[in-house]
Amino acid sequence: MPDWIYAVILGVIEGVTEFIPVSSTGMLLLAKTALGLPNGFWDTFAVLIQLGAILAVVVLYFGKLWNALVRLPTDPQARRFALSVIVAFLPSALVGLLLHDFIKQVLFDSPTVQCVSLIIGGVILLFIDRVAPPARRNDPMKLPLLTAFVIGLFQCLAVIPGTSRSGSTIIGSMLMGVDKRAAAEFSFFLAIPTMAGAFVVDAWQSREQLMGANIELVAIGFVVSFLVAMAVIRAMLAILTRRGLAPFGWFRIVIGVIGLTALALA
Repeated sequence: MPDWIYAVILGVIEGVTEFIPVSSTGMLLLAKTALGLPNGFWDTFAVLIQLGAILAVVVLYFGKLWNALVRLPTDPQARRFALSVIVAFLPSALVGLLLHDFIKQVLFDSPTVQCVSLIIGGVILLFIDRVAPPARRNDPMKLPLLTAFVIGLFQCLAVIPGTSRSGSTIIGSMLMGVDKRAAAEFSFFLAIPTMAGAFVVDAWQSREQLMGANIELVAIGFVVSFLVAMAVIRAMLAILTRRGLAPFGWFRIVIGVIGLTALALA
């Protein structure tokens, strides 16, 4: 198949999985392995196209985000929201910078680690869905700074492909008494600086690969992931609100088991 078809396939996978707690990175890397794509550029591609999905959050929540931005100079509540996102972002930013090479060279190159992480994460989602404490907070823009910091610590678990950034932050939020929908929405907001930072680091370190046809492939994946994510975000919130984490937990387990089986038979 021509490379642009691979770019479309991976863009769809990214758009579908970025904001549901099933690990977009793990799914992309497993898909890359299944499609027989080589390491190097396609690993970088998997990171760079995530910015397309992040742009979908900015578009869908533009009103709320813009309102908070323009009120920063005069409204303490707007400043607290911005600070809560920054506080939650810093732990994973530090871990990502310190372990970037290890993550890309070791964890990204281990389908077995990704499959096991999917299964373990699925079991955890099923467990947390049953034992999470009653929700005390339902506004993602009014979280205490300590709550935001703890959520940021949970996000650090996502350095392991297959763990899920959104899953880690939603679990952390729910354990801190945040409503499921609010937990998901704060995860969306936190994704903006997190994935934008990952994009900048990978784009700079892989700048020699992003030439000619390669940059066109990234553009295709970017646009596809953006369009798909626009549709998926609302559907994800509806499922999470009505059925909780269980559908995502079982999905992770099934994909992880299928992946391990395929690896064993290969």
